[in-house]
Amino acid sequence: MSTSLFDAIRNANVSVVTSLLKENPSLTQEKDQRGSTALLLATYYGHMDIVRIILKHPQDINTQDASGNTALMGVCFKGYSAIAKLLIKSGADVNMSNFNGATALIFAATFNKPEIAALLLAHGADKNAVDDKGNTALQHAKMQSSAVVVALLES
Repeated sequence: MSTSLFDAIRNANVSVVTSLLKENPSLTQEKDQRGSTALLLATYYGHMDIVRIILKHPQDINTQDASGNTALMGVCFKGYSAIAKLLIKSGADVNMSNFNGATALIFAATFNKPEIAALLLAHGADKNAVDDKGNTALQHAKMQSSAVVVALLES
């Protein structure tokens, strides 16, 4: 049944997602072949309406996919700041790291997303966290010549 949910999310079919989760709320805890939950997939595609629906059902907002990425990490590199705000408000851990040691702040720095970097910092993101290569968010921002993010991280 979860394949139908994942297909509905990919197709941004709000009514099918709503119906499937009303029928079986535990579908939010199932994973697809890539280790994504419904929340991870909906955030990846930037489907805010579907994200809101999914968050009304029981789940671990910090579930990691097969690479160790969380929903918050995904929206940080995609640049979906409104979804990032909602996830943080809903309890997403701003300091979790994936299997390579990258955090949401490292993603925001690497992909030059200053609005999201500022949001993460305002919610306690650790500027000193290092990935598995020993790089901090500041070092990633400098490597990408992300002047605004560098300024945020140096302040």
